[in-house]
Amino acid sequence: MHPTIFETQAPADDVIDASLAGTKLSCFWTDDVAAQAPHHPELSGDQQVDDAVVGGGFSGLWTAIKLKTEHPDRRVVLVEAVRIGWAASGRNGGFCEASITHGEPNAESRWPDETGTLRRIGYENLDAIERFITEHGLDVDFERNGALSVANEPYQVDWLGESEDEHVVTLDRDALQRRIASPTFLGGEFSPRENANIHPAKLALELARHAAEIGVEIYEGSPVQKLDGSAEEPIRLTIANGSTLIAERVALCTNVFPSLLKRYRFHTIPVYDYVLMTEPLTDEQLASIGWEGREGLSDLANQFHYSRLTKDNRILWGGYDAVYHAGGRIKREYEDRMESHRKLASHFFTTFPQLAGVKFSHRWAGAIDSSTRFCAFFGQAHGGRVQYVSGFTGLGVGATHFAADVMVDRFEGRATERTELEMVRQMPLPFPPEPAASIGVNLFRWSFDRADHNGGKRNLFLKTMDAVGFGFDS
Repeated sequence: MHPTIFETQAPADDVIDASLAGTKLSCFWTDDVAAQAPHHPELSGDQQVDDAVVGGGFSGLWTAIKLKTEHPDRRVVLVEAVRIGWAASGRNGGFCEASITHGEPNAESRWPDETGTLRRIGYENLDAIERFITEHGLDVDFERNGALSVANEPYQVDWLGESEDEHVVTLDRDALQRRIASPTFLGGEFSPRENANIHPAKLALELARHAAEIGVEIYEGSPVQKLDGSAEEPIRLTIANGSTLIAERVALCTNVFPSLLKRYRFHTIPVYDYVLMTEPLTDEQLASIGWEGREGLSDLANQFHYSRLTKDNRILWGGYDAVYHAGGRIKREYEDRMESHRKLASHFFTTFPQLAGVKFSHRWAGAIDSSTRFCAFFGQAHGGRVQYVSGFTGLGVGATHFAADVMVDRFEGRATERTELEMVRQMPLPFPPEPAASIGVNLFRWSFDRADHNGGKRNLFLKTMDAVGFGFDS
């Protein structure tokens, strides 16, 4: 096995120690908007509505907006267990990508006959998000600066230039260094339309503000504990405080949390992803790395990193570790994993040694709703009265908008290009129950690490899983 560049060029421990001294264990994005985030009331009493949306993240907010926009006369209610945007929607990397399939290679391997269509729909979807933000004046720090994928190892350079996307430009080492100066970058690809950077917590709050302005009723602190219904009768949602919400139609947008429909309980697992945020860079520090194009950045390893600049020139640096805890539990304590944050800090200073001395202001983690096909899947129940989406697998900011369109189409009984996609009609394989889930995930992680140390060559286990369409990712 060959050591990676992050092992051969690791910084000294004192550089890492100094960078993390005083770092706050908290999500930068949600901290940044805490003072301006409005509080919505708790649902109380028994209420009857036309449409109910469960979940106050991106998919729930987009769905509520689209339902109310299409039928202004209908009563649309959104219920959120905690607060708007507090979970995955408010604590991700802030990349809003065009791909609705977790990247084009995933689409090519699963739906080769639809790859071109899925690529086009993905671009149209991101264009629609940009139009909505512009037309409604949403303050979300939207910057459509494209995406850079970089090779840090010689074998990864051989993968460049394989995309069939006409917008993708291949960059040699010199061209890439002119964009972002790093001794680890050997080459890359630039996709100018693929990505927009956004402030995810601001996007959640602004979508909620717009939803409320057009008449969507929003309730926080109202976790739904039970769903009952049939194809012939309205759906009854039981809230933790004993209240009930009776709706003609229900959209379930609960992301990583256990589905209210038992048939989908094994279709996702919670995988923890870890993130660091630097303090704002000085003009001199920023000049030392360039990055004038402010592109979204990621690398080509199996255990990959992602990075981007914020409005005030902080650097977000995340990824690499993808940690699953036995039993699929979601706990706040899992976010405090210094082992992962120290590893991220080490890789950061290997990538940007010229930034030695920079401190990290925030460190956090979030649970990703990982599915075996790496992208969202769609379910339904009770004769279509209940629609469900989950499994975004860490690349869902833009895809949630597409998912909302699919669910509204299905509610309305419309057969559209979206609803007829194989991607939409097919269900992924479920994960096995414990202890097989833990054994399998750990085997995936070990195999990915071996591949990254062996020229990217996938072992027999990974090749077999590829062949049956079963995967693990973050």
